[in-house]
Amino acid sequence: MASTEHGPGLAPPTFTDQPRILIVAAPFYRDIADNMIAGAQAALEAAGCAHDLLEVPGALEVPTAIRLAENHYDAFVALGCVIRGETTHYETVCNDSSRALTLLGIERKICLGNGILTVENRAQAEVRADPKQMNKGGGAAEAALHLLVLSRRFRGASGADTVMATGGDLV
Repeated sequence: MASTEHGPGLAPPTFTDQPRILIVAAPFYRDIADNMIAGAQAALEAAGCAHDLLEVPGALEVPTAIRLAENHYDAFVALGCVIRGETTHYETVCNDSSRALTLLGIERKICLGNGILTVENRAQAEVRADPKQMNKGGGAAEAALHLLVLSRRFRGASGADTVMATGGDLV
């Protein structure tokens, strides 16, 4: 049984200028992806963001799709699920998708939240994807938004004073 214990984390930021966010989801496990998408959409709407959804075949395609769309959105949410099987393919998909997303953030300065689940079994995935339980889709969306706040702060972007950071401080 998967544990649902997790800390409260940072308070989600809110925006008044409606940034555009792209959710890129790999619906290999449709029910799990749909729950994660629902969690991400709810978090983005609560923060005052506009969002689009793009689906790709699998977790390995998520980073490429984000790279292709990087100039059209303010931030990105990567969603998918990789469940361990009987071969080493699990390690390849987990490591390569995670590494590619990390490099996009570091090298391209893309604000993104990584919500690609890497789990041992379906039960763990279901708990993590469910918006009423661990809500990893919502968490990935909030991570992307926190990075967007930081990006605007350090870039000195105009309109940055319209972004509310944790604790209600203007950034």
